[in-house]
Amino acid sequence: MTLLGVLLGGLIGLCLGALGGGGSILTVPVLVYALGENARSATTGGLVVVGVTALCGAWSHARAGNVRWGAGLGFGAAGIAASYAGTALNRSVDPTALMFCFAALMVVSATAMFRRGRGAAPAPERVGGTPVVRIVASGLAVGFLTGFLGVGGGFVIVPALVGALGYEMPVAVGTSLLVIAVNSAVSLAARAGGETFHWKVIAPLTAAAVLGSLFGRRVSARVPSAALRRAFATLTVAVAGYLVLRTAVG
Repeated sequence: MTLLGVLLGGLIGLCLGALGGGGSILTVPVLVYALGENARSATTGGLVVVGVTALCGAWSHARAGNVRWGAGLGFGAAGIAASYAGTALNRSVDPTALMFCFAALMVVSATAMFRRGRGAAPAPERVGGTPVVRIVASGLAVGFLTGFLGVGGGFVIVPALVGALGYEMPVAVGTSLLVIAVNSAVSLAARAGGETFHWKVIAPLTAAAVLGSLFGRRVSARVPSAALRRAFATLTVAVAGYLVLRTAVG
């Protein structure tokens, strides 16, 4: 475990704690390029890092009254079947293709964060479909992404909670962390018995991310969320470009 890995783990947690998502998109690249894991092991280890960090972050937000347990558990339940489907696909996809898929997802995530950083979140009445339909559809998408790529999907969850249910950002962030923890647990259960966990790498990274997430909630109260999103989106695009170059070169 390098100093760089610890610092990046703190950044992962910071983004999860402050924004309710986004940080998990860095976990797999960190495990592969900073800590030497292969792509498939990284998507599994990433579930541990993201799940534990999100759970600790949700606990911190819950103490401030920013978690809606019913909505969060319902959102997570909607993605259970999709999570198993994503896990099955992960096992059959070539590792190189897996990393290219991950880079594409990073660009999508960064684009979503840039757009949210430029303007206010959509009002509930402007969102297509009923709140239930939107939450179920988002839950299915997030569950699949969690199973397939080992990411939390907060960049999908937070806008869905704000747009469909009208939550204020602090509540959407706290509830998003609960959803991420549920989806990560389900995806890990789907992989039980068929994966190897490199705890000497995963445990320190998780600890650094947890500390970062607890600090992230304090940061979110002091720094405008739009500024945080723009900064993190820029970093995400840079990492995606590096990932594509490294994967292409081999």
